[in-house]
Parts: sequence; structure tokens; C-alpha cells
Amino acid sequence: MESLQAIKQRFGIIGNNHLLNVALQKAVRVAPTDISVLVTGESGVGKEIIPKIIHQLSHRKHNKYIAVNCGAIPEGTIDSELFGHEKGSFTGATQTRSGYFEVADGGTIFLDEVGELPLSTQVRLLRVLETGEFLKVGSSKVQKTDVRIVAATNVNMMKAIQKGEFREDLYYRLSTVEINLPPLRERQEDIHLLFRKFASDFALKYKMPTIKLDESAIETLLSFPWKGNIRQLRNITEQISVIEQTRNINSDILKTYLPNYHNNLPAIVSDQAAASDFSNEREILYKVLFDMRNDINDLKMLTQELIKEKEGKQPKENTQLLINKIYGDQEENSQSNDLEIISKGQQGTFTNDSISSFEDAETVEDPISLQEKEYEMIKQSLERNNGKRKLAAKELGISERTLYRKIKQYDL
Repeated sequence: MESLQAIKQRFGIIGNNHLLNVALQKAVRVAPTDISVLVTGESGVGKEIIPKIIHQLSHRKHNKYIAVNCGAIPEGTIDSELFGHEKGSFTGATQTRSGYFEVADGGTIFLDEVGELPLSTQVRLLRVLETGEFLKVGSSKVQKTDVRIVAATNVNMMKAIQKGEFREDLYYRLSTVEINLPPLRERQEDIHLLFRKFASDFALKYKMPTIKLDESAIETLLSFPWKGNIRQLRNITEQISVIEQTRNINSDILKTYLPNYHNNLPAIVSDQAAASDFSNEREILYKVLFDMRNDINDLKMLTQELIKEKEGKQPKENTQLLINKIYGDQEENSQSNDLEIISKGQQGTFTNDSISSFEDAETVEDPISLQEKEYEMIKQSLERNNGKRKLAAKELGISERTLYRKIKQYDL
């Protein structure tokens, strides 16, 4: 068995953090088996390296390795992608197609963003895990496959299970062994090492001297929360390498590349708090709409009472009580005067037919305000998360696929 240092060199892994080492050791130990593995961790921590290690150190290393991004495949076609389809099984199926589970027979399939799988696909996947059997879309013929599955997700699976978005039995079947990769902010000793590695790589790529950080810049680098983790660090290192003419970077220069550096606080807002804010905004919007509808119904009743009073069918005192109920005792005089003017100005304009049509009228809620509110909420969430759709979708409490559709709908 290869040493941990040899594994790091072979797969280009930088870092000596204890939590990282524990994750790699787990991957090395489970690799020779056929146990299903679930890799967890925030977006950008490098979860895709674990299934590669597992595949290369297993007896399946000479067979296919296929990585599938479940969140990037439309819901209507994901079953066809994974399990294949028969000719004519749906519109556009002009020929029979083999799915990933058929192509990768004897190998390994990496299901990235497995938390985004539709529930119907989760049922099919559970069957493959338990029996090794699957059906192509549009076929009744059962096929066998011998595939090892390694899945990864940045979703809190227990919360997804509670919301009914992920099957509990599938979760336990996938997570026979769970490997968690720590976020970059918990790997303080590795941040500068990674920066230097990326800086060296980009210097070779763009044929220019390597950038270096002074002491103040290193302190700034280590104090930044790195919500985008390794992916964000790599991106910023590349920006500085390409844009800056000076090769010695101080703290002031570095800060210009760190988004919202001065607004970063040590407090971390939980997913539950973010979801609560979204829920509160929605409840306020609904309350406003319901209040508007109640006001319209009250005005409708008042108009009917005024007409009845005019025709002598209703005492004036009853109408006045209704006015007080709607507008309040403090506004009694001004509102009753206004209504008297309305009554005089509209004299003779009401008929039995118009009253009947008013009573039968249906209160219609204007959908435009809802769309505008949804647009603003999505826009604000994307701005808060620096355009990262995964984080925005998580904050809004919707799937990433739904967020993609909304972004396209509102042309964001």
C-alpha cells in the first residue's frame, strides 16, 4: 500500500492538515473494497479527487471511470443519461442508447451533486445499489451491471431528508462510508502552501515570474474566510498573477482582489437562518396580499350597504357602524363626509344588475407583484453569494435546477 505522502504526490494534493489526512486515509482503506462511499464537504473543497483515488487504488482501475454532474443534467433526461433508453421511448429518441451504468460495467461511477437527483431517479439508483439491476427508459428487459458508486454532495443530507427532497434509505445505502473534506478556513496551515503552488503553476502557464506575498499579505490571506474554498483561492491567485505588474504582493494589493474584505465578519449565518429570512419575506408578502383582499371585500360590503340605505332597505345607523369598523372611530367624520360626497356624486348610477354583478365579482390577486418580489429575492441572493448559483439556491431553499430556470426566465 502506498504511503500517504506518495498518494499526495501522485494526485497533486497539497496540504498537511490533520482533517485532510484523515479523509485521505479513509479513501485509501476503502479503495480495495466495493463499498459505496459518500464524499461530503462545502463547494470548492476538491471532493472530486477522492473518487479518483478510490478508483485508481481499486481492482477496477483498468475499467471505466465516469464522473457525472447530477445537478447539470435536466430532470427530464437524467434517467436516460444514467440508464439509457430504447428507440422511440420518448420524443427525440431516434435510436437505442446505452447509459452510464451500462458503459461503466466493471468500473466506477462518480455521482457529483447527488443531492440534486429527482426522487424518481433516486428510486432507480437505489435498485441498482441493492440488486445491481436496472431498466432502460422505455424497456421492460432487466439488465445487470457491476458498478461501484462513489457519490458527493455539498447539501446537508439530513435536512434534505426531513424536507422530503432525498430518500432516507438511499442516503444510508450511499453512505456506507462517509468521507468529509474540511473547508479551507479550517486548514490554516495549508492556505499559503496552496497559494504558492497555484502561483508557481500560473507563472509557468503564462511565462512570467512567480508572484510572492509579504508578511502583511500572508496575514490577510490567512484571515480571509474563503467561502469559495480552494476554487476561490485558485481563481484569485490567477487574477493577481495575470493582472499585477509587480511580483511582490502586499496586503493592500491583495485586499483589492478579495471580495467584500472589509464586510467579512467572523459570525457565520446558518442555513436555517437564511431559510428563515426567506420564509419571513414570503409571509410578509402574503399578509399584504390578504390584507388588500380583505380591504376590497370590506369596501364591497360598504358600497352594498350605501345602496340599500339609499333605497330605504337599511337604516343609516347600520351603515355608520360599518364605516366605523372599516375606517376606525378616529376617522369617522372625514370618511363619512367623503362617502356622502361619493353617494351624491354617483346618484342614480347603481342598478340591480350592477349590484348583482358586483356581488358575483371575483377578487383577483395581481401576479405581477409576486413576480417582482421573486425577481428581487433571487437577484439579492445572487449578489450576496457573489453570483454562485449553488450557494444562492441553497439560501433560497430551492434546487439549483430551479434556480437556473428562474435566472433564464428573468434574464439575470
